[in-house]
Amino acid sequence: MPFYHYIQTNTAAGKRTLNRLLALRKKLQAEIPAKQLETNLLLATWNIREFDSPAYGMRLTESFYYIAEIIARFDLVAIQEVRDDLRALKYLLKILGGHWSYVVTDITAGNQGNKERLAFVFDTRKVRFGGLAGEMVLPPFEKKDPQTGQTIYESVSQLARTPYTCGFTAGWTNFQLTTVHILYGQDSANNPDRVKEIETIAQTLSKRADGATEWSNNNVLLGDFNIYKPSDMTYAAIVNAGFTIPQELQHLPSNAIKNKFYDQIAFKTRPGLFETTGRAGVFDYYNTVFRPEDETEYIPEMGDAYFKTDAGTPRTNKAAYYKTYWRTHQMSDHLPMWVEISIDHTDAYLSSRLLPPQQQEPPVSENGN
Repeated sequence: MPFYHYIQTNTAAGKRTLNRLLALRKKLQAEIPAKQLETNLLLATWNIREFDSPAYGMRLTESFYYIAEIIARFDLVAIQEVRDDLRALKYLLKILGGHWSYVVTDITAGNQGNKERLAFVFDTRKVRFGGLAGEMVLPPFEKKDPQTGQTIYESVSQLARTPYTCGFTAGWTNFQLTTVHILYGQDSANNPDRVKEIETIAQTLSKRADGATEWSNNNVLLGDFNIYKPSDMTYAAIVNAGFTIPQELQHLPSNAIKNKFYDQIAFKTRPGLFETTGRAGVFDYYNTVFRPEDETEYIPEMGDAYFKTDAGTPRTNKAAYYKTYWRTHQMSDHLPMWVEISIDHTDAYLSSRLLPPQQQEPPVSENGN
């Protein structure tokens, strides 16, 4: 559990934080499975909106506590939209406690990169960083010169925000996680550039997953794909590459207003050693924190922007400003998506040892290979 002793209980904000945390914890306990040291892995992905930027004022201290409470319910979380300044991420880790750690990419430069980073945060009591870390760089396109027969290498356009791959171990298994924040581009369901990015990433990872020299053959592709709905080409690009999306997640929207399927968790794994349990979901925190009925309580924190637009004219829809903009910069415009994975295969392994030697499972190494 996070460290709560920094909360100032002698202030109205502090008391509000405690009350909201109690409600948030109750909802988390009802919807998310309990963390077990040896039997399950709770994996999540969450785009935390502009973590952290002053676009609508810096995040309140209480917001960090709510974010930490949610993350602490899982073992390993992929976070998108971590910004260039790491103070927010480090403050989150301070609240989570010393047994939490993180790995993070460098800043993605350029307009499309938006000075973003991708990160994994994980509970070291359960999860170990396996040593593998890398950002995906696409290889040059190869073709044969029809006259000379020589191989010609042509450069390819790199991805707007480079996917981040890391290897981890937990229990009996190892796995590679690749987190993405796919280009949004045009506001259309099947924006060709977005479809192409997802196809390229999924197909590249799928080919690598089958390689004999890969760090692990258990691959998970997760993050913000900016998918509108499961019937779109963007969604098909993941599945057509050989990845499987758990049935429990296939019809769950993940944006705050629940009309888009932006976030996904997809698997291409080795049967028997990295399997989901059938429990998965999307966690909606907005009926416990920053609720619609809390709007007036936050007017002092929202300041003049609640009353006036950037142009200085009176704001006609203050509720929309609070709900759509301000509070989503306190928490996010995305909801965390999660899945439970079984990591204890002791019984299956012991049973296999009773079989004739040629039918036995190969020995499992320290990191689950």
